[in-house]
Amino acid sequence: MNVSAPAAETLRTALGELLDGLPPRQAAQAVERLIASYRGATPTDAPILRDRADVAAYAAYRMPATFEAVRSALEAFADAVPGWTPGSHVDVGGGTGAATWAVSSVWEGTRPVTVLDWAEPALALGREIAAANPALAQARWQRARIGSALALDPADLVTVSYVLNELSAADRAALVDAAASAAQAVVIVEPGTPDGYARVIEARDRLIAAGLRVAAPCPHSAACPIVPGTDWCHFSARVSRSSLHRQVKGGSLPYEDEKFSYVAAARVPVSPVPSRVVRRPQIRKGQVLLDLCEADERLTRTTVTKRHGDLYRAARDADWGDAWPPAGD
Repeated sequence: MNVSAPAAETLRTALGELLDGLPPRQAAQAVERLIASYRGATPTDAPILRDRADVAAYAAYRMPATFEAVRSALEAFADAVPGWTPGSHVDVGGGTGAATWAVSSVWEGTRPVTVLDWAEPALALGREIAAANPALAQARWQRARIGSALALDPADLVTVSYVLNELSAADRAALVDAAASAAQAVVIVEPGTPDGYARVIEARDRLIAAGLRVAAPCPHSAACPIVPGTDWCHFSARVSRSSLHRQVKGGSLPYEDEKFSYVAAARVPVSPVPSRVVRRPQIRKGQVLLDLCEADERLTRTTVTKRHGDLYRAARDADWGDAWPPAGD
């Protein structure tokens, strides 16, 4: 059963309480500075998040988007492994724990959870926020340098979200290999940019080489059909915007769309989708254009018209990232 809506609401409430007493201008300035820092080269042993005020502002700004992106990737993965539930979870570079909230929203129940991160203020705040989520009551928040020296204990599920961009190529490779060795399933999420996609594809290749099979988003474990440099595979998750989001970014819309790339792979049996919608569907008069990644390792554009009946109605409801055709069609 999916319980993502209550988890998202609980998380938003907990994050809102973090900013009580912190002047809005100070919070906005902290976020702007941190965004600028994250766009630069950051050594993993020099945390950007220096103190509680930094972490509170950045968590309130970024955790909802990370949560929605990871939750979306996990839901696609869960669809490909029906009946499987992680008995334990390790979140590498998890900071304040957005991915742990996402896991608890996709799979009910409690499980041993460990969050690893170098930034002690982020871990402390993550522990504080987690008090609002009963599924995370027993979570361990452990300081660790994320890189080639990281040793991971065995776990059913390892998540690595928005971390690879902070690592050197050698550390990225070592981390993915360590996750593949330790876990039954690995889910990696990166920003939905050409560089983020390139890091995901690099990780995907290493996971497959380690013996895991791709469960999502790809319909296959063969080579990606996208010609390098011509395009990139990414998806979108809608995020409710807080007042802090509107302060920092301007504008008045109550939401924004978080673009992300991801790969989910497992050693357990997987049932990938027949094909996946890899662009926002184009709805025209009497027809819907769907860009699909197919199981036979190719990208195609399919036109679904009114004469397709129920399939046409399904196409009008299809969203970016959905399986195609819908189950039962």
